[in-house]
Amino acid sequence: MTNFYAFNGDADGLCALQQLRLADAAPAELITGIKRDIELLQRVPAKSGDCVTVLDVSLDSNRAGLMALLEAGARVRYFDHHHAGEIPEHALLEAHINLSPEVCTSLLVDDWLGGSYRAWAAVAAFGDSLPKQGQRLAALLGLSLEQSAILERLGVTLNYNAYGESVADLYFDPAELAARMLPFQSPFDFVAASPDFARLWDGYQSDMALARSLPPYRQHDGAMLMILPDAAWARRVIGVLANELMHRLPESAVAILSPRTNGYLVSVRVPKHAATGADEFCRRFASGGGRRGAAGINLLPSADVDLLAERFLAAFARG
Repeated sequence: MTNFYAFNGDADGLCALQQLRLADAAPAELITGIKRDIELLQRVPAKSGDCVTVLDVSLDSNRAGLMALLEAGARVRYFDHHHAGEIPEHALLEAHINLSPEVCTSLLVDDWLGGSYRAWAAVAAFGDSLPKQGQRLAALLGLSLEQSAILERLGVTLNYNAYGESVADLYFDPAELAARMLPFQSPFDFVAASPDFARLWDGYQSDMALARSLPPYRQHDGAMLMILPDAAWARRVIGVLANELMHRLPESAVAILSPRTNGYLVSVRVPKHAATGADEFCRRFASGGGRRGAAGINLLPSADVDLLAERFLAAFARG
């Protein structure tokens, strides 16, 4: 039997993986990529008797790959919080899927493991822009404000590393980063002892200083759009910048466009009270999807930028 983990390369996927691998040290093959590389199951070469664990990628986006694995006789455990569509009923499928905007995949894994590696789940919550949940877990662990801030910094930087047009844009291939994290039972040990964290944190600070100097493309009461330049640092910051702007402007929907070959990658964040969810809005465009509070469009044609802006302002601007 071969074990496979197919996981999103962001903080939530990495920390969900970390928890499960600390709980079960059996050898496994890793399948991952940049954050937007979510159709992972078609790349899993599992056969009858193998076990596949899927972390933090939409079931709906992986439906064909999932059904192929189940039909081949592989057992599949699925942990996720993104749009799933209809969840198949199959004897070989164990689904842990919760679409609540208050959860992330690592929180589902934390619950399933009974809190065995809860500090890593807190890291993921902070990285997945769920600070209240991160703080709640930190409080359950009895952590100080300083310790909680360390977990938040790690979550933000792990999440930051997943954004780019290709793995070449990243500081670390997520599979390599997962391997470097694995020896550390505690995220505090990783921060203190690994040079990889220092590299990520320094790069994050440098890139975000550039991002924060950019003016908005369009801004109205309740809605803001930004277009980033065509540069590696800009491709890296899109997700973290979207999360930062969401917290800085809690009553405003935010859309950030980053140039890609033949178009733009779009990252969208919306307030909890918005009548239209980020996932609903993004699914109006080909390759769009995500969850209610945070979603994206993998490739928006350049000719559709004005259309996106018009629809975004119509959906979220006030007055």
